[in-house]
Amino acid sequence: MDEDDSKTLAMLAAKVFPAATTLVDVVDFLNKSLKREGYIFGVSKSGDKMTIVIYRADGPEPRE
Repeated sequence: MDEDDSKTLAMLAAKVFPAATTLVDVVDFLNKSLKREGYIFGVSKSGDKMTIVIYRADGPEPRE
């Protein structure tokens, strides 16, 4: 991998919510809508809580 092909993710924000399966759908929608703008969203579950994290991707756009 060339140095120019690498990406770093900078965490912008994180928020914990009560667990709900719809949050996964929201994160999927946000990723599909805003990936081209350089934003990536993550979701994780721990017990009865879910955390959504917003990242900003620095570096070149992904190749399709």
